[in-house]
Amino acid sequence: MSLIKRNPNGYLALPGLFDDFFNRELFNWGNNNYSSTSTTVPSVNIRENEDAYEVQIAAPGMDKKDFEVKLDGNLLTISSSKQDTSEKQQDNFTRREFSYQSFQRSLELPKDVVDQDNINAKYENGLLLLTIPKKEDAKQKPPRLIEIS
Repeated sequence: MSLIKRNPNGYLALPGLFDDFFNRELFNWGNNNYSSTSTTVPSVNIRENEDAYEVQIAAPGMDKKDFEVKLDGNLLTISSSKQDTSEKQQDNFTRREFSYQSFQRSLELPKDVVDQDNINAKYENGLLLLTIPKKEDAKQKPPRLIEIS
């Protein structure tokens, strides 16, 4: 049983129904990690702290060599591709299986804020972690007391 809230205006509000409809892509009902070609796209988390931006991409089952991280101007592109082939021969049949996984995510970095020369990337335990340091000028400075003369 779900609760229906009555508005002071007299009509019934169905919580979530209209919010869900207008906040989702038209044909992407519940498949937020699927692209238009029905391939999975890893989730990306971006966290900002005082010194840097941290980008986390969940990509389990991949190897460090499967990734390519490229910076072109202010566009940071993270891509990966992995291909597996297996073949099993037994008696009078051959079984071959192929799988191919790839994705590409691009992030536009803020101009004049990040130190593009010192971006660091590492992959461990199924998580690709990029650390994008901020320039000294862009870091938030602590509050200071201004003396009144």
